Amino acid sequence: MGLEKNGPFSIGRGQPGKRNLITDVPGVLVGHVTVDEGDYHSGVTAIIPGPGNLFMEKLPAACHVINGFGKSLGLMQIEELGTLESPVILTNTFSVGTAATALIQRAMTENPEMGRNLPSLNPVVAECNDGYLSDIRQMKIGRDQVWEALDRAAETFEEGAVGAGRGMSCLGFQGGIGSSSRQLELSGKTYTIGALSLCNFGRKGRLILGGERLGEKLLAYQETLAGVPAEQERQEADKGSIIMVLATDLPLSDRQLKRLCVRAGAGLARTGSYYGHGSGDLALAFSTARRIPQEKEPLLLSWQQLSEGCLEEALELSAEAVEESIISALWQGESFAGRDGHQRPGFRQLYLSWRKACDTIEMVH
Repeated sequence: MGLEKNGPFSIGRGQPGKRNLITDVPGVLVGHVTVDEGDYHSGVTAIIPGPGNLFMEKLPAACHVINGFGKSLGLMQIEELGTLESPVILTNTFSVGTAATALIQRAMTENPEMGRNLPSLNPVVAECNDGYLSDIRQMKIGRDQVWEALDRAAETFEEGAVGAGRGMSCLGFQGGIGSSSRQLELSGKTYTIGALSLCNFGRKGRLILGGERLGEKLLAYQETLAGVPAEQERQEADKGSIIMVLATDLPLSDRQLKRLCVRAGAGLARTGSYYGHGSGDLALAFSTARRIPQEKEPLLLSWQQLSEGCLEEALELSAEAVEESIISALWQGESFAGRDGHQRPGFRQLYLSWRKACDTIEMVH
């Protein structure tokens, strides 16, 4: 399972969907725009939660802040009302305001009464700081890039150092965008849980994969290649971030979605994160199973909701999907040289080199 996405690594026990992407949840689309100009390496990733007018027909949603060192927008209203009414935009820290404005402008073209006879929009934008590899001060993300990412949104999309993930770092490697999905059967019907993560977290040498402390071995291998100890890297604090987005077609309430968000932290921890002081670690979840109307009528709403006792598998698979999305982001990344000579190795390249060296030593002995 998952060998093409994650090389030799199989993550968890669950069954992935057709694409093993968040877009295995029907109606969910993802689009990227990558900006590489001089020392600027950043971008936008747009997640469209479903078809139609999200402002007029919202989705149940929840969020959970694992460690709040972040500048995301729109979480307060999700926490209060339990609804999502815009696409989710992922980008770098200094582009949050621009992305929010772009979402508002886009929504106003679809809803001429917004801000007049209708309420204002709650745009949802989440960020990670890509300033180590990208000159974040140049602020090259504008409305055009956000709208283009929305227009490009599709069921298939790239992973790795693309879109919002272009300049991200993860556990000492090139970070980026990763995604995964899991299926579960309930009463003869197949449901899907999908995850997409923007990975920019973790200390060098802390990677855990399948329970193995692989990061320490790879850091020692890097030291051997360089001929010098990496003491400075070992002392670096965890001052990145991760945004984990969960989508599902399970009929869940916003409170139940909150429980899925909390389990995203379990998947994150399995990869070696301890939610460091300077890390903005956030989970967002939504369900496509029903819509919540903007209008006051009808007075009473009714819908189906999964029984609490049937949540066990969904909780487990949420953690598993997040874990695999992080590993997928690492595996799809490449060695990258960014601003001012700053570099991050690609996990796949370093791992394969290390494995080859280990195999050679075993053959000699």
